[in-house]
Amino acid sequence: MTGGRRAESWVGRTVEAEVGPVAHGGHCVSRVEGRVVFVRHALPGELVLAEVTEDRGGGFCRADAVRVLRSSPHRVEPVCPLAAPGLCGGCDWQHATPQAQRELKAQVVAEQLRRLAGLDLAVEVEALPGGPLGWRSRVRLVVDPAGRPGLRAHRSHRVIPLAGCPISVPGALDEALTGGWRPGSELEVTADAAGRTHLRELAPARGGAAGRGRHRARQIQGGVAVQYAAGREWRIAAHGFWQVHPAAADTLATVVGEWAGARRGGRAWDLYAGVGLFASVLAEQVGPGGEVLAVESGRRAVADGEANLADLPQVTWRAGRVEQVLDQRDDRPEVVVLDPPRKGAGAAVVEAVARATPDRVVYVACDPAALARDVATFAGHGYSLARLRAFDAFPMTHHVECVALLTRD
Repeated sequence: MTGGRRAESWVGRTVEAEVGPVAHGGHCVSRVEGRVVFVRHALPGELVLAEVTEDRGGGFCRADAVRVLRSSPHRVEPVCPLAAPGLCGGCDWQHATPQAQRELKAQVVAEQLRRLAGLDLAVEVEALPGGPLGWRSRVRLVVDPAGRPGLRAHRSHRVIPLAGCPISVPGALDEALTGGWRPGSELEVTADAAGRTHLRELAPARGGAAGRGRHRARQIQGGVAVQYAAGREWRIAAHGFWQVHPAAADTLATVVGEWAGARRGGRAWDLYAGVGLFASVLAEQVGPGGEVLAVESGRRAVADGEANLADLPQVTWRAGRVEQVLDQRDDRPEVVVLDPPRKGAGAAVVEAVARATPDRVVYVACDPAALARDVATFAGHGYSLARLRAFDAFPMTHHVECVALLTRD
């Protein structure tokens, strides 16, 4: 901004950029002519030509590396031709080795904890079984005006039609990618642990402006998915919440159980309980004489949870927003498990948990920035981060799953 006039937009301009450290969100940081440039399809230490794709007139802009002048030793050829500038936005790191991807994610987790929570920790991101491809069991596709399903380009509504997806469970998208769907509809695909594929079409609702953003669901295949985790079989709504990576649910349940350590006959809370994966672990620990409160806002998830955990009467379900349910409680749990959505638990929930003075809080997080913010809030209420594990539950993307143990000072 000069003399009250907005500077000329850099969109479409190609700049030479020395690529700096990784940043949260699947890009790296560079500086060009005094401006921060977030560059996708690049790796730290590279020299690239980057085309600016977004410039809103502030101190930073976004760009895609369109040519690599000096490459990183960790660069590889993407397995999917659509993992390229201007194309599919589903993957962020196909151009890096799996080990390098995990190291980049570890740097992001550590940086968020340092910047937002004031903690200086060494972080390792652990691989899950199965490798970096063929893991994605749940996919949401968008249908373009020609009736072809695909995924959106990065930070765009533009649909990139797919012929296949190497990170998805093999064969899961076969029926969905046949084409001929209603333009503007969305397709939800779930591959369950029993080898079945569940497909649902969400067609745009009629009604013009009043119907915008609404969809009518049409089940094509299946409706109840079978999953296995924590030593149990789960029968749940096919398109409800469940971990995307086939190994994630059991891995997380194991870590939560180890760190929760609920005593026999004790009391525990499972907040944002979903269908009760962690509640089942807590219930086995406290036994028939103990109590587990499971709180979940999704009523179908609560119904599925009640049905799947009918053999565990020590689990009591409450449907509603976590902060509202906790406002009505005056009991004291010894351990609390938190598995909030991507935005995190937030100050109101953290403060409500802290008021209950549990000895331990086990926090499962899919966003490191949200985790760091909530860890900082817990610190203000006398809780310290005692342990942290991170898992590459979303290979080829920038997402990472963390489990944190917080203990009362």
